[in-house]
Amino acid sequence: MKPIWIVDDDQSIRFVLEKALLREDLPTRSFTNPREVLQALDSGEDDDCPQVLVSDIRMPGGSGLELLTKVKEKHPGLPVIIMTAFSDLDSAVSAFQGGAFEYLPKPFDLPKAVELIRRAVEESQREEVAEERMVAAPEMLGQASAMQDVFRAIGRLSQSNVTVMITGESGTGKELVARALHKHSPRAGGPFVAINTAAIPKDLLESELFGHERGAFTGAQTMRRGRFEQAEGGTLFLDEIGDMPFDLQTRLLRVLSDGHFYRVGGHNAVKANVRVIAATHQDLEQRVKEGAFREDLFHRLNVIRLRLPALRERIEDITMLARHFLQVSAKQLGVEPKRISDAALVRLSTFGFPGNVRQLENICHWLTVMAPAQVIEPKDLPPEVMQVTSDAHVAPRGALSANDSAAASATEVAPQPAGVSVAPVPVNGSAGSWESGLEAEALELLVSGRHDVWEELTKRFESKLILTALANTRGRRIEAAQKLGIGRNTITRKIQELGLE
Repeated sequence: MKPIWIVDDDQSIRFVLEKALLREDLPTRSFTNPREVLQALDSGEDDDCPQVLVSDIRMPGGSGLELLTKVKEKHPGLPVIIMTAFSDLDSAVSAFQGGAFEYLPKPFDLPKAVELIRRAVEESQREEVAEERMVAAPEMLGQASAMQDVFRAIGRLSQSNVTVMITGESGTGKELVARALHKHSPRAGGPFVAINTAAIPKDLLESELFGHERGAFTGAQTMRRGRFEQAEGGTLFLDEIGDMPFDLQTRLLRVLSDGHFYRVGGHNAVKANVRVIAATHQDLEQRVKEGAFREDLFHRLNVIRLRLPALRERIEDITMLARHFLQVSAKQLGVEPKRISDAALVRLSTFGFPGNVRQLENICHWLTVMAPAQVIEPKDLPPEVMQVTSDAHVAPRGALSANDSAAASATEVAPQPAGVSVAPVPVNGSAGSWESGLEAEALELLVSGRHDVWEELTKRFESKLILTALANTRGRRIEAAQKLGIGRNTITRKIQELGLE
């Protein structure tokens, strides 16, 4: 792992941080002034430039803010934490304009300092993974005519800063397209910042987008830049925009309209020079009709719309994608790439892929780990693929979406809300089928890098239980609650929380 670089002329500060970080298995390297840091960066002796830089603000031989500026020129993605005495807080706050990750007031609480540095390490690692993917992997693969239309659209938009709306089912590659639009745009030199509006709690989303001032709310001990400021001069990708809370839609509309916003608790307008690309798997026109999405925001975002095809609409691409993902998985795991037989590819092509390209990628990763031989045969494919008959494109148990429910021929599915993925109930009650489906879905979500897997699957599980019970009792809530073994108030509250009304 790359070391944490500590820059401070105070030996006691360096010593305390070194010992605390080493206890956390975080390697360190210390410097007494900014000049030494710049020499180390220029010398080339450290190919592994720091994971995180922690610097004092006032030192003999240079300022921490000057060091921040010079380091950001060489390594724009490197998180820099500025340490400062309370008398320097105004200077430290101005460091955010230069791209500081956070500042650490002295005297500091050691566990909090370590926690902050660990957060910076995680941010650094995320940046590295994102850069690796953008540099090492092909942008997108696809020979199907539907994908060629997408490629042509990206080409036509390459010199434009216009707002784009990307639609398509989950797992079709919406963020990949957004990155391609950024990479081939006049803003390619600026940052690409992505945020999943559905994955962040409503109470935190406003601060996450627009930032907050110190003291804006309980726990806001420092000023924080939001995603709009982080994306200054570049592109902000708003994934799952259809799930954005209604009151925040108003704030977003204002930013798109006049190019200014206010941090939470702030009184000074901040200019936003950002291109917005939005994405959703939902039918936004329907959301507008239902009153859940602002019509004026919809039209503001829907300047250019790109629809990504589901994988079942581009079956001819499955062979190429599967071989590519097997190569990628082997490289990640440091093993010899496995080959896949034509018979196994035919079986894959009969699968409905409700999780689309992401699900195919996860299956290939599973095969790299679990297939016993170097050549993958049909019998080596995971259970959800093997359950599909060769004459019908049926979604696997445990991963059936609302749009695919009509395709299931041997299952009984209770009515379900749009966008909720639930497991069908087998007619013959085959033992373990829903557990294997749950396992496959959990693995897919975990491998995708999401951090709300517990909440997401719990929500689906509870939704399915309640809908099935209500279907069984013809909508009688009290009777459904009794059969489920929960209270009347509990089922009412859950119906409201899960949006099942």
